[in-house]
Amino acid sequence: MRRLRHLLPVLVISVLALPAAAAEQPFEVWLADFQARAQAEGIEAATLGRAFAGVQPIPRIIELDRRQPEFVLSFWRYLGNAVTPERIAQGQALLREHEVLLTQVERTYGVQARFLVAFWGLETNYGATFGSFPVIGALSTLAWDGRRRAFFEAQLLDALRILQAGDIDPARMEGSWAGAMGHLQFIPSTFTGHAIDGDGDGRRDIWGSLPDVFASAANYLSTLGWNGEETWGREVLLPDDFDYDLVSIATLPETVKSLTDWTALGVRSADGTALPRADVSGGLILPAGAEGPAFLVYENYRHILSWNRSILYAVAIGHLADRLIGLPEMRSQPPADQRRLAVEEVKEIQQRLADLGFDVGEPDGRVGPQTRNAIRDFQSSAGLPADAFASPALLEELRRRSQG
Repeated sequence: MRRLRHLLPVLVISVLALPAAAAEQPFEVWLADFQARAQAEGIEAATLGRAFAGVQPIPRIIELDRRQPEFVLSFWRYLGNAVTPERIAQGQALLREHEVLLTQVERTYGVQARFLVAFWGLETNYGATFGSFPVIGALSTLAWDGRRRAFFEAQLLDALRILQAGDIDPARMEGSWAGAMGHLQFIPSTFTGHAIDGDGDGRRDIWGSLPDVFASAANYLSTLGWNGEETWGREVLLPDDFDYDLVSIATLPETVKSLTDWTALGVRSADGTALPRADVSGGLILPAGAEGPAFLVYENYRHILSWNRSILYAVAIGHLADRLIGLPEMRSQPPADQRRLAVEEVKEIQQRLADLGFDVGEPDGRVGPQTRNAIRDFQSSAGLPADAFASPALLEELRRRSQG
């Protein structure tokens, strides 16, 4: 699911006398029960009446929630879709157009303007694609459906609080199929925790007020601990004899060293020059494996992951932010053959690794840390670069070994 983001460390869910699953309960029965619990949480009857007028389950929402991917999204395809020449040019123009506002927000919250615009570009293509689903209807459908009821009931309750505060009218409260809203696709709990009235009109309007949008995003990142004096990371070059066991394979980098230590290991900037002499630590990631680009990523990279826990997303945000201020494209370029792995092929990799005695857990077609650890163990045992990367070449190697 694409839009389960901005998830705060603790979601306080006080409506937890949960009813039966949707399959066992008509929507109207669940809704009446939820409304009673919402009133007990301080939501007024008038707010409930406005919010739920005519609300019914939306079949398309269930369809999208159940959708299963056919392919594993590759780094190069993701980056090519996210950081386009058009998006770079438009973002640069918007940086100039809103320079005064963005400078003021940066001074207040310590979040660089280029990153705010990069988030804006990736989330909604600078406001072009908010999503067209009614947020109350979408969240009601997902909460009633029951697969992740506690989460979506909590989001629905926060959405009602937003309406009750007068920040937005129900008719304008549109968003993604999973309830992400406005220019920067906040889910309701992120809105209630971090949205700011940046223009002083008494409402926090992340749909129509750019002062509110930028202040809210900057406040959220600042609360996470964003460092306005540092960047997100940088592309680097690795020496031929590099120890790939030092590459982080979890979403949050698990191996962190100072730039001085990385320099001593032979890591250099992408242009071949020495790494900066700065008191900064970072982890090393290879989102496209040993044949793709390598990145040293710093603390702000971790904060991007708090917005959306995806390595591909975090690198795309950082790279777009760099390009917006004129930094060059990546030194590494996509290979001529960008064949993606099908989910069934990932399952085959997992099963073949399991057959060889490597612990992948239950083969499920997802390349998580357990699978990456198993791949790394296999690569090390086979004398291959231990980049822990699932690729067509790895699948062919596993097939070859099983035939031998």
